[in-house]
Amino acid sequence: MPVTSAVRDRCRALLRQGEEIRYVFPALSIGPPGVANFLIVVTDRSVSVLATRMLRSDRPVSLYAAFPRATRLGPITMAPGPVIQVGEMFFEFEEEYAAVVAAADAEVFDPELLPPDPLPHL
Repeated sequence: MPVTSAVRDRCRALLRQGEEIRYVFPALSIGPPGVANFLIVVTDRSVSVLATRMLRSDRPVSLYAAFPRATRLGPITMAPGPVIQVGEMFFEFEEEYAAVVAAADAEVFDPELLPPDPLPHL
């Protein structure tokens, strides 16, 4: 299920001015430094990892890490659910967001695989 426009607005408030959000998905860090909820936000310029409130994973509170947009999110491994590595951290996420991860990578690394945007005005 896509994140709501309210969550996107909260994320936008923590990004650099003018960045256009392309993809957002919730993720759970696994392994060191510990388990915590995050939102992974892919914009036209960066991949940002936003820390969220302890019991409210839809409420980002700070920018935890930022990477250049050319950062590859995949490959997705299964352990037992889908897992990606961003920087030194590993994130588990719901299987429904695997298509989001694949699309974010395809946008930069394999743009010919993406279908045309059916609603470019949104």
